[in-house]
Amino acid sequence: MKANLDVLPLNNWVETNGKPLIIAGPCSAESEEQVLETARGIAQNGYAHVLRAGVWKPRTRPGSFEGKGEEALPWLQKAKAETGLKTAVEVATPQHVELALKYGVDILWIGARTTVNPFNVQDLADSLKGVDVPVLIKNPVNPDLALWVGAFERIAGAGINKMGAIHRGFSNAQETKYRNSPMWQLAVEFKTLFPQIPMIGDPSHMAGKRAYLAELTQRAMDLNYDGLIIESHRNPDEAWSDASQQLTPDALGEMLKNIEVRKATYGTDFQNQLDNLRGRLDNLDRELLEVLASRMSVVEQLGEYKRDNNVAVLQLDRWKQVHNSRADWAKSLNLYPEVVEELFKLIHMESIRKQTEVMNQQNA
Repeated sequence: MKANLDVLPLNNWVETNGKPLIIAGPCSAESEEQVLETARGIAQNGYAHVLRAGVWKPRTRPGSFEGKGEEALPWLQKAKAETGLKTAVEVATPQHVELALKYGVDILWIGARTTVNPFNVQDLADSLKGVDVPVLIKNPVNPDLALWVGAFERIAGAGINKMGAIHRGFSNAQETKYRNSPMWQLAVEFKTLFPQIPMIGDPSHMAGKRAYLAELTQRAMDLNYDGLIIESHRNPDEAWSDASQQLTPDALGEMLKNIEVRKATYGTDFQNQLDNLRGRLDNLDRELLEVLASRMSVVEQLGEYKRDNNVAVLQLDRWKQVHNSRADWAKSLNLYPEVVEELFKLIHMESIRKQTEVMNQQNA
């Protein structure tokens, strides 16, 4: 899947003085007063480099607030002129791109609902040919790494070499703690494939609630993300969209003060201890795989028993029991229940595949 993407370093298109890039601002631009007041608060706190605001809002159902459109773009111009903050907006159509550039927007981002559709991404790529503007691409709503990579390939094909990835989490098939499941492993896999592409965390859309923002922000910093995009509103409880996940500029500043930014590299003094701990992890991973192999051996026997007694592979009551009990076990062992649930979903699907294979074999 790895592609050759020529991407300029982050500090070539926005200066952060070695600190993580911080993009902050309201989910939606609602009025000139709201945008300016929020921008002033963000600028006064001094933590942000870019002001974000939703101008066009893709909503799941018609009738919801879908943004002010072109009317809001001069508000961002005024905020930029007054505060010195660069500006960023989401674009979903070539017309959005044209208008954003017309009003001097500095950074464009492609939303999760757009990334999922290659036709839409290609339309945006075509509209960006010959343009020199940074483009950030959010992961698609569904956990499909190839779609995310494909979006970068299309935008890069238009000649854009200032690009960054936004990890905003993935839609849930069922209700969970977070609005969107982080699925950190997919973002890490993306970063492994494309270490040259800056990774920006979006804890607002992962969390869905203010209470979870700090822990998700810290997790992104622990994984050495290059920056954050966080929603901030002058009065979050009165926001026209995503009220529960926004912070005031002051509250956001206070949260960021308490976040630990990790070192990207380490000195030689730590190497021996790191090698020792990594060796222990290697041994434990080997043991995990051996246990998994033993489990699959029992699964195969179970498949044979079901085949010989003409019993269906999928037993929903049993799966519900496994799903609930493993989450409880995770809590008792101080593990993240959500992570264990995702793990056992994968194990269950492999068990179903193995049993189905056995069911279709002839008796020995």
